Amino acid sequence: MELNIQRKLQGIPPSIFPIMTGLANQYNAVNLAQGFPGFDADKDLIQLVNHYMLAGKNQYAPMQGVPILRERLCAKMDEQNGYSYAPDSEICITAGATQAIFTVVSAVIKKGDEVIIIDPSFDCYDPVVRFNGGIPIRSALKKVKTLDSNGSQHIIFSYDWKDIQSKVSKKTRMIIINTPQNPTGTVFNKRDIQELRKIVQHSNVIILSDEVYEHIVFDDCSHESIGKYPDLVERSFIVYSLGKTYHTTGWRMGYVFAPKPMMECFMRAHQYQVYAVPTPLQYAIADYTLKKDKYLELSAFFQERRDYFVQCLDGSKFKSISCPGTYFQLLDYSAITKENDVDFAKWLTKTKGVASIPISVFYEDKKQDNLLRFCFAKDLEELEKGAERLLKV
Repeated sequence: MELNIQRKLQGIPPSIFPIMTGLANQYNAVNLAQGFPGFDADKDLIQLVNHYMLAGKNQYAPMQGVPILRERLCAKMDEQNGYSYAPDSEICITAGATQAIFTVVSAVIKKGDEVIIIDPSFDCYDPVVRFNGGIPIRSALKKVKTLDSNGSQHIIFSYDWKDIQSKVSKKTRMIIINTPQNPTGTVFNKRDIQELRKIVQHSNVIILSDEVYEHIVFDDCSHESIGKYPDLVERSFIVYSLGKTYHTTGWRMGYVFAPKPMMECFMRAHQYQVYAVPTPLQYAIADYTLKKDKYLELSAFFQERRDYFVQCLDGSKFKSISCPGTYFQLLDYSAITKENDVDFAKWLTKTKGVASIPISVFYEDKKQDNLLRFCFAKDLEELEKGAERLLKV
């Protein structure tokens, strides 16, 4: 018997990430496509996990996470942003940031609710909203030409707050923001915070703030967390990734902050989706979080890699776009071809041996910016190897 299975997410294409990684493996390409570090976690952290496994910390953790980890992450949040969350009622440890995002949307979005998403956007936002009956409403970052101190022209992305305001309606239930932003590297500044305030004040709009790259900002930029602003905190879920911070993306560890009434709503969904995440990992990370240098030095660590990758590309036909956050670099290939970015990315992987992600997949309308995203969270040798191949294009 053939079952008649109706997909709940009709019209949602397969993710580009396994497609490009599959091509990278098939053609033995330098894989700068998928966003994970090309180096291992600190051995001290791995030894801590081993320690807690041998110490018997192998059964279910409390649903919100082990108390010591919640306490230390709340203390870290207070130290960095000046807002004090309650460890017993305003934080939850999750199976990665994506689960946190899915659970937030599942908990608060009903059929017909509108959710504003700012393109180009991380590819999980739209499907999660649709899965829960919500209606994604898109606004787009605008490309702005600017001059650096040497008089050279650069392209940067910035938020179009006038357009975002125009998309707000009585049906708007949520705005999803992402800073630093994947895929463009755009970071919120104080003006962006003020504009967001104007939009949500006197409204019932919830903010979902995806801040997984909080420790990866460059060029003297700072991370403007929603957690710094009490009037925004009271209506916000703020999501973080331990995998991004500690080079352990395969562990699927994240966390989310929210005021108590919102967290209670979150927990009703969380308990039936995941319940709890691995206990020994939580204890290990709780200890490791005390080593503040491990996250405070991340920006310098990744800026070295970004600058090296861009420097290695000097003289190529690719033009780098200013990316002051995340571990992704955008390259403009307009001087090479007018081919659409998906086809060009596949060609680049197959014939030149470098895998990337086409930016159009992050837009609802598949807008063609002639941009590719490259992950520079790799060893310097790997970046040099990739750049050498790109120089031949």
